[in-house]
Amino acid sequence: MAMPVFCHPGRHRIALFARQVLLPIELGIVHQLFGQARSGASVDGEPLYEVATCALRAGDIRTDGDFTVRVPHGQEALAEADTVIVLSSYEDYVQETPDLTAPLAEAFAGIRPGTRMASICTGAFVLASAGLLDGRPATTHWRYTDLFSRLFPQVELDPDVLYTDAGNVLTSAGCASGIDLCLHMIRSDHGTAVAGDVARRAVVPPHREGGQVQYIRHPVPAHAAPATSAAREWALRHLHEPITLGQLAARDAMSVRNFNRRFRDEVGTTPMSWLARQRVELARELLEETDLPVDQVAARTGLGTAANLRQHFHATLGTSPSAYRITFRGPGGSASDV
Repeated sequence: MAMPVFCHPGRHRIALFARQVLLPIELGIVHQLFGQARSGASVDGEPLYEVATCALRAGDIRTDGDFTVRVPHGQEALAEADTVIVLSSYEDYVQETPDLTAPLAEAFAGIRPGTRMASICTGAFVLASAGLLDGRPATTHWRYTDLFSRLFPQVELDPDVLYTDAGNVLTSAGCASGIDLCLHMIRSDHGTAVAGDVARRAVVPPHREGGQVQYIRHPVPAHAAPATSAAREWALRHLHEPITLGQLAARDAMSVRNFNRRFRDEVGTTPMSWLARQRVELARELLEETDLPVDQVAARTGLGTAANLRQHFHATLGTSPSAYRITFRGPGGSASDV
């Protein structure tokens, strides 16, 4: 009888699926971030995930460097996993057919229904070939979006975003955006405190919204600094106050029109959409870490009323503040969370 791949009951099991030729940075990103996630957002907490690297067959996998990686597990890991993350491969760049190869089709047939599926970079080609992205939003590395669109016209490809989340199927763009995707999954599973702790240990931004652009195609002068950074830094310190577009533009000494254009170029969304998202992120932290009732959370985040907070919260996260608090803190939240 085969020994189980995963050895720690109670931990979320992640199978990291590698193929010839892999990018080692992607392998390291997943192990580093999920491996750092601890209960209670504490270095002394219990690990929340168990990550196992697998391939079609255990053995050496070539990389894009001058070394190989020995993968300890075969495709049996896919059948045991709660989440499968497909890494990119050189094979994707030269793909000429939308169909899975027979070995990949056999491997994917063993994945349990309901398993969360995710991809980094061109790993999205595999998910699309398996039919998992049909009619869903997805992304991949910007260099390969034309090829992807030709092969998979049934997928709602967004070539500009960092990552997409369609429930139990997620995709990310280039390998660095795999960091954003992993932190997003950790945040969705265990809240902002745990995800923030992981980000701090890895010294990466704790949150970049998935809709942020992958790649800005406009040339930037060598001497230029982010033109809207002063406004963003000021806004984050004053989220509890009313903030207008004119105030933000004034912080960077620009006209409203110019500020709005530069902000979209640098951040990938409008200033007021970004501001609303930052307020929701602050609300998440307060709901997780304090007993403040919803109306006080609304006041501290600049969303004004509990009704307005609920509206923004549901639009962004698809849930209510009270349900979110119960998910990440248990049922002992404030009685005012209605």
